[in-house]
Amino acid sequence: MGKRYRIERLLGVGGMGAVYRARDLVREQFGDPEPWVALKTLNDTFSRHPDANALLYSEFALTSRLHHRHIVRPHSFHVDAHSQRAFLTLELLAGPTLDQIIAAQPQGLPWNDLQPLALALLDELQHAHQRGVLHGDIKPTNVMLCDNDVRLFDFGLGQGNEGLLSRLPRLSRRRLAAWTPRYAALELLDGGDLSPATDLYALACVLYELASGHHPFSRLTARQAMRMDQYSSLQKPANLPAHCWPALRRALAFEPAQRTSSVSELREVFGQPLRRWWPWPRWAAGCLPLRRTSQ
Repeated sequence: MGKRYRIERLLGVGGMGAVYRARDLVREQFGDPEPWVALKTLNDTFSRHPDANALLYSEFALTSRLHHRHIVRPHSFHVDAHSQRAFLTLELLAGPTLDQIIAAQPQGLPWNDLQPLALALLDELQHAHQRGVLHGDIKPTNVMLCDNDVRLFDFGLGQGNEGLLSRLPRLSRRRLAAWTPRYAALELLDGGDLSPATDLYALACVLYELASGHHPFSRLTARQAMRMDQYSSLQKPANLPAHCWPALRRALAFEPAQRTSSVSELREVFGQPLRRWWPWPRWAAGCLPLRRTSQ
């Protein structure tokens, strides 16, 4: 792209864009030992959209307003002079995505591994919402574990939720249903707007999947699962502590009015230490603590 970046190989293709490993020739010229970046551009279908470049800039603008260790760091936005196709550059990530972690743990992650991962996901989403940014497409393939850390990426379906950010270009969800259906809240499937509650539903699906090894509704969409009354038979994952289940279950509710949990509530309950309880032995049921008597 342009004269500054040299594409080396394709890293991945999503619903809207493609991401490449590229070498930044300016960094290389000045002796940077790590001149590589991730370069993202829209795929051929979306690049023909009349607002394609503006939509990609919207992703760059949203991500640039987030400063969190668990969210991908953007570098720059460009429009190629020859093709007039926009692209952005970001930090180059390397590591497995959560879908690979889930596939390797079909019984779910043990709590010691699940808790720090869940807290990182909740922290990054809470930060984004506090900054007025909605992600729009939270799913296991959009979270990577790299250098023993977590990174949420791909805000291509996101939007600003307040203030100046709300003026950025938005994707028409009625024209282009690009989100992943099994992580989309019911109101999105019905043509409703993106909101903190829709991000919450998607993240709750991911947390359940990490704890159990499978999607809470067997990878059905929310509409399909509601028709089959899947919510009433939803069971607590074995690896999830009991005190986390009520809040997570409410976050998985199909109807927005019943989705009464919040990211901060989930963060609070997932952050609580386990309370270990050992039953009092039967032989000691009639015993009283010994007291020293005065001589």
